[in-house]
Amino acid sequence: MTATESPYIEKKTYLSRFAHERELAFREADDHLETEFGSEKEWLRCVKEVFPEYLPFLAKECGLKFCGRILEIGAGAAWFSAELSKLPKVVEVVATDFSPKLLKEQAPKVFKLLNARAGKITRMPADFHRLDFPDDHFDFVVCSAVLHHAVNMRVVLREARRVLKPGGQFVAIREPVWPLIKLKSRSKTQTKLVNAGVNEHFYTLAEYRDSFSQAGFELKAQRVSLARGFKYYFDQVINGLTHARYAFVATKKGKA
Repeated sequence: MTATESPYIEKKTYLSRFAHERELAFREADDHLETEFGSEKEWLRCVKEVFPEYLPFLAKECGLKFCGRILEIGAGAAWFSAELSKLPKVVEVVATDFSPKLLKEQAPKVFKLLNARAGKITRMPADFHRLDFPDDHFDFVVCSAVLHHAVNMRVVLREARRVLKPGGQFVAIREPVWPLIKLKSRSKTQTKLVNAGVNEHFYTLAEYRDSFSQAGFELKAQRVSLARGFKYYFDQVINGLTHARYAFVATKKGKA
């Protein structure tokens, strides 16, 4: 392996008592992308064209300056880690997921697709309910569409807080939030995923706020719109009514 390749650390025992065996089987199934995104082609389009838009949004709208050592939980194919690796002040990214298959087979493809600084990224299987890292270790912990899959979200948040340095920040994006108008189509999507073996929850913004508070975080929930022009302002008005999109930026209390 060269210095430009992403190292992979093998872990034989890493699953906690919260591990959901059916969800692990779903994530490692060949058709899981079709179930979640409609097709692998649509997933690749999102990875290349949509998801990377979150980095400039987080910098501009949330004032985030990613740096130092970063942990991604529930990384899957690790597009978030790929984008973070390209930032000059980011020294190391550890991409974790409870699916070794995704980290081994899919993540390298995404790193190549997004021109990641793969040498900065270490891949290793991990259960976000029980992280095998020391206290006060990371400058940032990040995740994308992860918290609502947790068997116990507060346990996950407490673990993230534990491994963060004082003053460190936890950043969660793409979490489904129940809007004021609950559409039947969302209920059907939830049922479909649950039947496939996915641990799927929908929380209100108030429930997210409470969970972060109980875990000891100071939370800022920033409305998300990646649109431009008139659609941006339209999204800002209806966000929370027919849909609800937020970026959660939580800070570990204490000085760095």
